[in-house]
Amino acid sequence: MSRLFARTPLLIEGQGLEGSARARAMFAVALSVLLSVLDYAIANVALPTIADDLHADRAASIWVVNAYQMASVMALLPLASLGARVGFARMCQIGIGVFVVASVWCATAHSLLEISLARALQGIGGACIMSVNIALVRFIYPHAAIGRGIAINGIVVAAGVALGPTIAALVLYVARWPWIFLINLPLGAVALFFAVTTLPRTPRVETPFDWRSAALNVVAFSGVIVGIDSLAHQAGAAQASALIVVGAVALAALVLRQRGRPNPMFPVDLLGVPDFVVAFLVGMMGFIASNFFIISMPFTLQSLFGRTPSQTGLLITPWPVGIVLISPLVGRIADRVPASVVSSCGLLVTSFGFLMLSLLPADATTLDIIWRIGIAGMGFGIFQAPNNRAMMVAAPRGRAGSASGMVSVARLMGQTLGAMLVALTFAFVAQQANRRCLEFASVTALLAAILSATRLRRRAAH
Repeated sequence: MSRLFARTPLLIEGQGLEGSARARAMFAVALSVLLSVLDYAIANVALPTIADDLHADRAASIWVVNAYQMASVMALLPLASLGARVGFARMCQIGIGVFVVASVWCATAHSLLEISLARALQGIGGACIMSVNIALVRFIYPHAAIGRGIAINGIVVAAGVALGPTIAALVLYVARWPWIFLINLPLGAVALFFAVTTLPRTPRVETPFDWRSAALNVVAFSGVIVGIDSLAHQAGAAQASALIVVGAVALAALVLRQRGRPNPMFPVDLLGVPDFVVAFLVGMMGFIASNFFIISMPFTLQSLFGRTPSQTGLLITPWPVGIVLISPLVGRIADRVPASVVSSCGLLVTSFGFLMLSLLPADATTLDIIWRIGIAGMGFGIFQAPNNRAMMVAAPRGRAGSASGMVSVARLMGQTLGAMLVALTFAFVAQQANRRCLEFASVTALLAAILSATRLRRRAAH
């Protein structure tokens, strides 16, 4: 193992790898990210089948999905901090190993509780990967080409989302649901081989890991997220409020504990950098908007437009396809044109696409639906990579790990809050809740574009 690591020299941030070494290292990152994203998308599609086979209530079976996402959100920042201490490459390798072991556990689970616990472990493995993946890109690519690497990362995420439903359908057609987890074994083996042999060694932070802050981080995120989710699903206002209060108190204690510390786990130093904060908020709002669309659109297509479940899956495909098609172009301009311009334009296009969808008549043709979703997807692809690059570039040298973790936190928090807001909309908006979700998606993307554009004024002032 040590000989394999010795093949790659210790890199300085911004130096980057060259030629085939860069391509192989980026391939390792891409495979690792695909492993994490693909399985999340596959499990969503297989959820009804899993619930039926385990004789579980369909509402309770949502924990097969929630356990993964919640574990990822709670673990991201502590794992990003730990990754800065053990090495970003080593953290990615650990994540792949944990993910593969958890996949075997998922496949052999015999109850809803067991598979939910296994999915939580999978979420931790995925968080190991996602907490350091963009930090690794920052070392794999030279400073002037970081945007290209981040765009490739975005393509992989979109491809995983696009391929997930198709792969799940194929697997479930020829085999039982445990195989949707067992297919992770060969992919994980290849990803681990390339991660061990090609990822660069990076400088490590020497300060001890702060376990108390890690515990506060878990309590803060779990309390706030579970509390808001309980309110969204009307599961008891008193209990939900208590959870939110506990989470908020833990978050306040975490912030106070982290202030003034070198390399803080909760990045209070990064949250003091205006460009970083704006990019973080823009990223989170972008994913809130996308989840307003992604979660509500299947219901809209079936209940409002009369499409079948199989047609619904195909009709949503233009969203990730649009992201994949536009990402290579965005990768070439992300390092040359400011995110304040590119991301703002992308969010405006996304907002326009969502608005056009909300205005569709009930007798809309398939082509009418497809081109609007495709436009929204292309806009999202234009926005994402430059904004992520802005977050990474705004972080001071030596803080790549925390910045990478916050990029994933922005995505996961946006997705989580978006899902909760959809639930609230369905619960409290009696008339045309599906259209209201698309309108909210458009407005949220528009507000994110306006916030993104404020960076133009700050850039001109400097």
